[in-house]
Amino acid sequence: MALPENLQFLRAHHSITQEQLAERLDVSRQSVSKWESGSAYPEMGTLLTLCDIFQIDLDTLLRGDAAQALAEDSAGYDRFMTSFARRIAGAVAGIIAAVGLSAAVGGLAEATGRVPEALAGAVLLLGVTVAVVVLIASGIQYDNFCKRHPTVSDFYTQADRDAFQQRFVWYIAGGVGAILFAVAMVCLAFSFLPEEGPYEYAAGTLLLLVVAGAVYFLIYGGMTYDKYNIEKYNRSNHPTAEEKEKRQRVGATCGIIMLLATAVYVGLGLSRGLWNSAWWVFAVGGILCGVAAILLGPREEE
Repeated sequence: MALPENLQFLRAHHSITQEQLAERLDVSRQSVSKWESGSAYPEMGTLLTLCDIFQIDLDTLLRGDAAQALAEDSAGYDRFMTSFARRIAGAVAGIIAAVGLSAAVGGLAEATGRVPEALAGAVLLLGVTVAVVVLIASGIQYDNFCKRHPTVSDFYTQADRDAFQQRFVWYIAGGVGAILFAVAMVCLAFSFLPEEGPYEYAAGTLLLLVVAGAVYFLIYGGMTYDKYNIEKYNRSNHPTAEEKEKRQRVGATCGIIMLLATAVYVGLGLSRGLWNSAWWVFAVGGILCGVAAILLGPREEE
């Protein structure tokens, strides 16, 4: 198919008349008719606007088969975004699990005296290091994918979206329910056990491990939900200069915050031996990053 056939198909697929398309492009209806008949071609700026309207890349619009592009995932978008969501969710859950394991090692060190207390800090730093490497590598891969495929055709059917919506409910409800259940079990356990010594560390470790699993499904569910919003993906890959500046500002701010959090944690560990209890600085850093993203990042309406 060429531009005339693709334009006719896309306009019919989106239920847009020639008059409506002409109005959105600020051209005459006769111009749209000439494009569809092949007697004239739009300018480059108009072609790019057509790509935005129909959520399709320029090469497919001019030389490809729009009908086939809407029926299949030629860019491998679904496979990549699913893998990306799993890696991000796993990395964040891994940090929480590392905190739990660090608490377990610290409790073991305090109870037996045979395990160095600094080992708890080493476990936490190792877990955080692995997670950060995964996050950075995944972010670079995501940026590269967006550069290669700045526009993706919406190949998802309504049946695909409906099927995911049924799973999404359980991702969110199950994650929240698991956290509440774990908290209830800890409270119940301390109704019969003393809140001290190995019991306290064991309960804290189990709670954090359950929270890590729940956070994995919450993040994975949320990112997968976002995956189906291809219009948002396409729009985010064509940001204005102001939006680019705001995103860079958020990234730089979050990087500084987490570096400071790491420095504070190491400082407290080396100077006061708080390897086991100073993990809260990372939680504070994460919260501050979220605040920075809200205050400094681009708004959805932009």
